[in-house]
Amino acid sequence: MRKSTLPSRNDFQKTYSKILLPFSWPPSIPAIIPHRIRRRLRSKVRSRQSPSTSFGHLQTSYSPADTIESLRLHRWSFYDGQYLILIILGIFSLCIIPSPGPLVKTALATLIIAALILPVSRQFLLPSLAIWSWLVFFYACGFIPSTWRPPIWVRVLPALENIFYGANLSNILSAHTSTFLSIMAWLPYGIIHYGAPVVCSIIMFIFAAPGTVPMFAKSFGWMNLIGVAIQLTFPCSPPWYENMYGHAPANYSIHGSPAGLAAIDKLFGIALYTPAFTGSPMVFGAFPSLHAGSAVMEALFMSHVFPRLTPLFALYTLWLWWATMYLSHHYAVDLVGGSLLSGIIFHVVKSRFLPRQQPHKFLRWDYDFVEVGDDPAEKGYVSLDSRTEDTDDWTVGSSSSMSSDSRSPIDDSDSWDSEAQR
Repeated sequence: MRKSTLPSRNDFQKTYSKILLPFSWPPSIPAIIPHRIRRRLRSKVRSRQSPSTSFGHLQTSYSPADTIESLRLHRWSFYDGQYLILIILGIFSLCIIPSPGPLVKTALATLIIAALILPVSRQFLLPSLAIWSWLVFFYACGFIPSTWRPPIWVRVLPALENIFYGANLSNILSAHTSTFLSIMAWLPYGIIHYGAPVVCSIIMFIFAAPGTVPMFAKSFGWMNLIGVAIQLTFPCSPPWYENMYGHAPANYSIHGSPAGLAAIDKLFGIALYTPAFTGSPMVFGAFPSLHAGSAVMEALFMSHVFPRLTPLFALYTLWLWWATMYLSHHYAVDLVGGSLLSGIIFHVVKSRFLPRQQPHKFLRWDYDFVEVGDDPAEKGYVSLDSRTEDTDDWTVGSSSSMSSDSRSPIDDSDSWDSEAQR
């Protein structure tokens, strides 16, 4: 039998390793950056990492067993009643909305339950559940029969405006209009207002302590839910109604109005705000102003993360306040009501549940532990155990996510720096 004459691997390398190609590949990025600079960058990245960097990471598990385990370890408290309220509102909204049909509604509810069971989706859906409930509830308000609703208050807000401020500020600010002023009012009221919560959430997710974004989502959602509930039980006419109908009695057959935003539709030749506000499910929801409440909530949370930029956030809030009155959508009393609502919710969350910013911590991945509450003397903190972080998903704040009688996380025995010095 003849032996195989195929070249061995060593022969192949000796024969073809010296072959030069007629062209050259472009250099890769590591080849372009000098080795010394690459080594410094790697050392800086690694120096920021500690054995607890997973504390700021997201959940990637698809196992329902992890959710069951977090429920088993969770210590139920008074604050868990929020989910019972959301369930009741969800059932009410789905029942009163005529379409889609029962099959689609059942499929939607099943999808939400499945998303809450999977940890990878629960970490996003659970904190924002109040926001989605608010949006669905706000849409469902348009289908509530007028016989179920209370009478509309037409004279209350103008009277309060004159009592507190001595004049109707909305009418004064909207008396002189121009294209420039309309655009300046449209930007915060009709553009920035809708994108600011998302932008703030992304910024806080990167630069704030882990757990800040869920607190912002829950606070933002509950502020709007409570605001819609007040608007539904205490309906008041906005300034544009006074400009169009005076103090004549109002009824629920009257359509909404874009007021000053109609100039924007006319300016750009589009029909955007006119049909949206004409068919609004909450025509007489002047008090409290959710635009003002949203701006104040965003400003408070962003000031908590970036204290040095507080004047900038306050300036944005004042800008939006002016826009709401210039466009004849709210009285000054409405702005105060929405701002107070946000201030109260933020105060409760910050004093008990909101993670504190730690000095010399720039990104969320720099945190080894999270201190919660407003009093540093309590030394309440979330530990490095990933199970503790999971249990915190089910409540705004409870004894399972914080400890006031445990050792301080900055104790020398627990410090990474002290271990490194040993």
